Order: sequence, then structure tokens, then C-alpha cells
Amino acid sequence: MHRQIAGKLTGPFTKWIVLVVVLIAAVGLGSFAGKLLDVQDNEISSWLPESAESTQAIERLDAFQDPNDMGTTVVYYNEDGLTDAQLAAIEEHAAEIEEIEGVTEVVTPARAQAAGIPIPYVSEDGQVAKLDFTINRGDEVWYDMPDVAEDIRDLTRTDGVEVYVAGAGGQTADQAAAFEGFEGRLLLITLLAVILILLVSYRSPVLWILPIFTAVVGLGMSMGLLYFLAKHAGLTINGQTQFIMMVLVIGAGTDYALLLVARYREELRRHEDRHEAMAFALHRAAPAILASAATVVVGLLCLMFAELNSTAGLGPANAVAIAVTFVVMVTLLPALLVICGRWVFWPFVPHFGTDEPTASGFWARIGSSIDKRPRVVWVGTALVLGALCLGFFRLDTSGVPSDEIYAGDEVDSVIGQELLNDHDLVDASTPVQVVAPAADAEAVAEAMTGIEGLDDPMPPLVEGDTALIQASLQADSIAEESKDAVIEVRERVHAVSDEAQVTGWTALTMDIETASERDNKVIIPIVLIAVLLILVALLRALLAPVLLIGTVILSFGAALGISGLVFDLIYGLDHVDPGFPLFAFVFLVALGIDYNIFLMTRVREETAQHGTRRGSLIALSSTGGVITSAGFVLAATFAMLATMPMTFALQIGTTIALGVLLDTMIVRSVLVTALNLDLGGKIWWPSKIDSVDRSLPEPGSEPEREKVAALD
Repeated sequence: MHRQIAGKLTGPFTKWIVLVVVLIAAVGLGSFAGKLLDVQDNEISSWLPESAESTQAIERLDAFQDPNDMGTTVVYYNEDGLTDAQLAAIEEHAAEIEEIEGVTEVVTPARAQAAGIPIPYVSEDGQVAKLDFTINRGDEVWYDMPDVAEDIRDLTRTDGVEVYVAGAGGQTADQAAAFEGFEGRLLLITLLAVILILLVSYRSPVLWILPIFTAVVGLGMSMGLLYFLAKHAGLTINGQTQFIMMVLVIGAGTDYALLLVARYREELRRHEDRHEAMAFALHRAAPAILASAATVVVGLLCLMFAELNSTAGLGPANAVAIAVTFVVMVTLLPALLVICGRWVFWPFVPHFGTDEPTASGFWARIGSSIDKRPRVVWVGTALVLGALCLGFFRLDTSGVPSDEIYAGDEVDSVIGQELLNDHDLVDASTPVQVVAPAADAEAVAEAMTGIEGLDDPMPPLVEGDTALIQASLQADSIAEESKDAVIEVRERVHAVSDEAQVTGWTALTMDIETASERDNKVIIPIVLIAVLLILVALLRALLAPVLLIGTVILSFGAALGISGLVFDLIYGLDHVDPGFPLFAFVFLVALGIDYNIFLMTRVREETAQHGTRRGSLIALSSTGGVITSAGFVLAATFAMLATMPMTFALQIGTTIALGVLLDTMIVRSVLVTALNLDLGGKIWWPSKIDSVDRSLPEPGSEPEREKVAALD
């Protein structure tokens, strides 16, 4: 039945129908791919769950300020001390900044003194001064701030003075600039890396074009479809979702292509008609590719249980992209392969009737080595991986401070913030904000007085029956002392009024961290259960799926352990985002289980004829090369994230690349194969598909090798 369907998709006539239909759909959806940027939501408040205190407080701030207001600080620094002329220039800059569209409330040192503002605007040593203002560009602030920051740098240039744009506006400008135009560069370098690996893997100057073309088509269709879902179905898409989706689709799509092409090449040696060869190849490879894609899709959909909106949105968005990629890979790629014919494999064309080279290749020799003492191999491998897991304790998941957000050179907002902190100037652009009933305003303000790390609150602002009380932090908005101050503010004001709610940049960051920690505890078990059920359905066994899940967890732990050492000792980064373990887990488990699926479906296929032990060796020799190539492709695509100037991208790209390589080179090829050889037919419990090797002696013994040889 399945082979008939596969044959109809790749028949002499239907292959052209498939080609035309998919390309028409690709043109239709792909034309909207470029608009995906227009529907991104990168506002920090949109990442939070509705239940977060800071989110609810923001909704009550409408009476006092526009939710799109963004505080920004311009920091001036002269190591020799700011002169009177330079201080006068700052006052002149205020008038020019006020001419920028959306700018209001410009406060300079002189204006602050005239207004009796109690916080200093010039440091005691005279080296640093600041200028504060609010800007509102509506929903376009994320896209506009890089240009606004550049305009401010141009008009505030002063001889002998270094000028930095900091505060919430400066941070937004730097983050937006980091992502600006990077999608195209990331896609280009990812494709170049994959092309290089495919050239080495296929040893063909032509064949690589088809998988790459098909993967790009899948990416374009995915982005076009996601544009409509974001615009009309309320799906949250942000910059983080989009750059992960790009490498995920290219990496996973190329993996599926490698498996299909490898099976097609095998069948071309067995069938003279290439259409028939593709029918058999698609029939035998498609279930493994489907199970692999389904595992990734289900794992990603589990993220919908997340409280954090950005995480919840990342899941379904990437799940849709993988589903689209799967459909494209099992329709367009087979059609292109049979249309092109055997010559596309040149110069190593698989002719009908020739021997399969993998039977005596590198992985066949690895399998023979493992077969001699499989129990020693899997126990030793598991112990080494367990030891590597200990490096996990070097990871600090309390959050990334502002001076570590960007990889490489420090940016304006970070340098400016450090200058403010070092010279005891308050960053007024990110105050702690408390919304409370007007009747409790004075009591709430009194409760906020005398808190370490927090200036005394400003007079309450009252609109109707609601009051806003604000106080400036004395340190970086996401420093530990600022978080401690917000914790104490919440404790005190909640004791005064049950309706008092605390928000602001620091509170938002803390609520994101809290939601991330909750998501880690809830979603990881859900993903494990979902993946386990898929494996049980695919392999029709219980013991094998449980063991495979165990090996992937061990691989994940080892990858995090190695990452902890790399981040600390090589990158010099002591902190990771609270959501980092969850992202790493979902991608490594969902993607890592792929290679076990590719291997174990082939083991099950060979078991019916050769038994589990012999079938395991055949499966390893047949799939070893293609799975290793797939691992290098996926590792390379995620490693490209490390080229982004953001620490989160560097860390997640490094960990997934390390984890994938560890999984393909060690866990799948050595650990899983050794377990198969040691347990034999027991691996399929309670199924009894193994009717050949149940009578074999202990693996690795001379009688066993003689009996296996006789089976050949």
C-alpha cells in the first residue's frame, strides 16, 4: 500500500505533476516570506504570560503613560573631567533631541537642577554626565531605535567627550541592530556550511543542489505560511523564533534529504528502473523521516504549555515549519531526483547490479569492534557520558547580566550603563513602577522608602482612583542588587495593598525568569512522555524506546556538561538565560532522537531477516555514513548561530552543535549499537519479531560469530 503511494508520487508522469504543484505552492507562499519581519513582536512585555504581575501592571499604566513610551539615557564621559563648555553643549543637545520625532521630557543637568530633581545628573568627579528623555514611536520602536540612536550619536558629538546611548532605549537599539539584516547573513553562511558538508559527503559537484534547493523551498513556504498565522491567527513571532527556524529548517530538511538520497542510492543498485527504485526508497525511508519529523513537531508543540509567550510561540511556529519541510522533502525532492536521473550522482553513479560499498566500510568495521565486547563498550561509554554531565553544575541559570548579553565587543548601552554604575549616577530610564489604588498612594510610597539599592520614590501621580509611584534603581536594571530591591518592594507594597502591582524593566525581567523556571519543570517531562509514545508506536516495543530515551537524556546531560566548561573556560561567560536548559533540551531530545529513529527503524527492518544482533551490524554499516553526515549538517547549521553577536545565540548554537555531534558519533553509533548487541532480541520486548537470533550464544563469542557468518 505504502509502496503504491510512493510509486504514484514518483511515476514517469506524476513526478511532473508533483513538481508543478509544489512549485506553484512555493511561489504563492514564498512571496509572503519577506513580510514575516513585519509581524514580529519583539517587545519584552509581549513575552510574558497574562498572569505575570508586571504584565497586569502594565495594562493599568495606560492612564499615566503610553505603553510604547521608552526611557533613554545619553551618557557623556570625559576621563579628564567635563569642562563648562562641554556641559553647556549638553544643554544645547537637548533642544536638538527634542526635534526628533516622538521625543518628549528631555532632562539635562541644568534642567534637573532647576526642577529640583533630587537625583544627580553629573557625577561627583565630574567625569560623567547624562541626559534623559522619553521616546515613543508606537509599534515601530523596535525597528526605529537603531536609526534614532545613530541620529543621537551624530548630533551629540562633542570634542573630547565619549557619548553612549543607554537605558531601555539604548538596549532596544542595540538588540534591534544585532538582528537587523542578520536573517539574510545567517541564511547565507548556513547554506554555505551545508553545501560544503554535502560536497564532501556526496563527492558530487551536482547532487548537493537538489537537497539545498528543496530545503530553501521549504523555508520559503514555511515563512510565508507563518506570516499568515501571525497576522490572522494571533501566533507570536519574534526575532528569536525566526533565526532558530531558519537553521532548524535548513538543518532538519537536509537531514531528511540525506536519509532519502542514501536509501535511493541503495535501491538504484537493486532496480534498473529509477522510478521503481525511488518507489522502494520512499516506501522504506518515509516512515523513518515521518517519525523523525513527528518527534520534532510534537516536541515543539509541547512548548505551547509554556507560560512564557515567546516560548509558547516558538513551539508551534517551528512545528509548522518542520511539518511543511517534511511534506516538501517527501514530494519535491523525490520528483527532482527521478527527473534528473542517475547522472546526478556523477562521478560515483550507482549502477544497477553493483555492490553496496557500505557493507565493508568504516562503520562496518566499527560494528565488528563493538561486537567483540558490547557490554564493556556500553557500560564504559555510559560512565564517561555520566562524568561529563557533572560540568552542568558550572552553568549559572540565574540570567544574563547586561554586560554579558552581547558576545564580542561591548555595545553602547552596556558601556553607558557601566559608566553610570561606576560613577554613582542613577539610570532613570528604567525605574521601578508601582500601580496602586489612589487611596493607598501615600502608604505605598512610604513603604518604598529606605530600600537598599533604590532611591526614595517620587511624589505619586494620581489619575482617577489609580496612582503611580516610581523610584529609580541605583544599579544596572538587571543586576542582583536591583532584583533584590524589586523583591523587597513587592513584599512591602503587597503588605500595604492587595491591589498594588510592581512593574518596570527589572520586574519584567524577573517575571520572565520565573516563568522560564516553571516551564523547565513542566515541559521537559511532557516532551519525554510524548517522544516515548512516538517511539513505542514506531518500534512496537517498550524496552527499546525506554533505552533510547535514556541514551538521549544522557547525551543531553553530557552536552550541557561540556557546554558549562566551554562557556566558563573558553567563552568567559558565567551566566545563561533561565530558558536556556529548556531550549537546549527540546532541540537536542527532539533532534537527537532522530538519529536513533533512523538507526532503529533500519535495525527493525533487518531483524526480520537476520535477527537483532546481525541486523544491528547491518543497520550501523548501512546508516552510519548518512547519519554522521546528517549530524555534521545539523551541527554546522546550529553552530552558525554562534556567529550572531548575541550571547544567547552563541550559547544555544554551541550546545546544540556539541550535543548533535556527541549523539551521532558516540551515543547512536557506539552506545545504542552496543546495547542492541548485548541485549539481542530482548530489545524488542514485549514484541517477538526476532525469530532468528534468540538462539545465538552470547554476543562476541566465537560460536556466535560462526553462526552469524552461516546466516549470510
